[in-house]
Amino acid sequence: MTTRASSRQRFLFVIVSAVLLACAGGRADRIVAAPASDSRLLAATPPMGWNDWAHYQCNYTAQDILANAQALVNTGLAARGYDTVTIDDCWMQKDRDPQGDLQADPRRFPDGIEPIARAVHALGLKFGIYEDAGYATCGGFAGSGEPKGGGPDHFLQDAKLFASWGVDYLKLDGCNLYVPKDSSENEVYRKAYAAESAALKTVGRTIVFSESAPAYFQGTPVWYDVLSWIGGYGQLWREGDDMANYHAKRPGNPRFRSVLWNYAYNLPLGRFQKPGNWNDPDFVIGGDDGLSVAETRSQLALWSMMSAPLILSSDVARLSPEAVAILGNKAIIAVDQDALGSMATLVQRSPSTDILFKPLEGGDYAVAVLNRGTEPVRIERHPADFGFALNPECRLDTQDLWSGTKQSAATALEADIASHETAIWRLHPAPSCGRPTRTGTITMVATGRQRDIASYSLCLVAPGHVENCAGTPEETWTVTASGALKSAEGRCLAVVDGKPEMQPCAPTNAQAWDFTLAGNLVDREDHECLSAGGTGTEPDGLSVKACGHNQPNQIWSLPN
Repeated sequence: MTTRASSRQRFLFVIVSAVLLACAGGRADRIVAAPASDSRLLAATPPMGWNDWAHYQCNYTAQDILANAQALVNTGLAARGYDTVTIDDCWMQKDRDPQGDLQADPRRFPDGIEPIARAVHALGLKFGIYEDAGYATCGGFAGSGEPKGGGPDHFLQDAKLFASWGVDYLKLDGCNLYVPKDSSENEVYRKAYAAESAALKTVGRTIVFSESAPAYFQGTPVWYDVLSWIGGYGQLWREGDDMANYHAKRPGNPRFRSVLWNYAYNLPLGRFQKPGNWNDPDFVIGGDDGLSVAETRSQLALWSMMSAPLILSSDVARLSPEAVAILGNKAIIAVDQDALGSMATLVQRSPSTDILFKPLEGGDYAVAVLNRGTEPVRIERHPADFGFALNPECRLDTQDLWSGTKQSAATALEADIASHETAIWRLHPAPSCGRPTRTGTITMVATGRQRDIASYSLCLVAPGHVENCAGTPEETWTVTASGALKSAEGRCLAVVDGKPEMQPCAPTNAQAWDFTLAGNLVDREDHECLSAGGTGTEPDGLSVKACGHNQPNQIWSLPN
């Protein structure tokens, strides 16, 4: 079903489309076209772009989408890599047409979706769209999945339709999946996302696939099962809570706690990530209402240290020049887009600060220090703190990525860091520094606790217990090449008579541990799992026990 648009809507659309086509030299047909197949790795670096949801939710029109696309170009953010414009939920109607095809909401998109895709492509940008793996989207509109009660799905039909419109990026949400009586939710979600993945591979167009399945299992043991299979079907996945949304009636509502929480649950998941497979902690809301300048800097720095997708969700035209300069910082975007795609190691966590360390292609490294507290902090860190050789000749060439200030042959990183600010540097070590060891914290998730950094992750402490992270030397570990866990004092965690204890380090299987994708530390001699003494809500001492299935007190995060 179609309806006629108002004359004002049509006038605006014609004008905007004409401008966009002019920018592309009238060659929109060439930009829209995509190769039938692409043998290159899809999303070899974290995707970047813009999505309407966190700022507009369902309160948008075609003009809003096009205005933000144009603003990405006008601000220069598109040239910095923010090149994919994605429409989220609420773009479609609740019912399909007589042929079973999705229908655009005629009020929001009086001319349909295809002209929007053409206009976005004419700007030299890519176009993304939203659907749901269930029978209805989270907003109650037509989904792609099996109908309630069972029956044929629409994954292939919808994928063909999206390809015909020129879609380059699909976000598939996970509301309202029909779960038959004898099936598990994990099985149902996996079947649905596998079906969408297979459909996208048949439509003759390269489409990046963003998956939301893990977010529907966060806080349950099944979360790790979903994270273990999701990368086989798409290129990026939402694994936890949504970012706090902007609300016009409460524009100044603080949103930084949401940024910190999404950072907290994402950081321990580096083992699931590699080029072409990205953990997605949700939108970049920096620069939008509810975040200060310092908090905007922090989100970009933290997301870049995690090699997270950089998907803006704001009114781009309303971003201040300062916010645009922050979000468009080339040096920090380069850290995010680094070809190694490594997640940062948590070097140290104190009650007020996090220190992160990340290897970069070509032998450079990035370091970031987040001040979560309400007061300024002074930090001083030396090369050995990041795993470099304890060598007085070790020097670092450093660059402050906010100010651009460079320092040659530095023996330490020093900075005063304001509340909610994140300092970030790029380091180039001298040959005398050697290659850094895998040094930092070993943490476990404390299930059942409040959703904030201080209570979410607990630190493994020598001589052998788990507690709230305090930033002490006893929380620093090195994972050796042989799989030993070596404390800062130079002793190794061993298993003796079925119990963990600290010993002088020696080349023995009693001190060797294998780290699995599930997050288990498995004793190489007895093949049992390192376990916190409690249930995961109040763990204390350590033991080794038979490995359970996603047991919270047996899941760890190690230095990368």
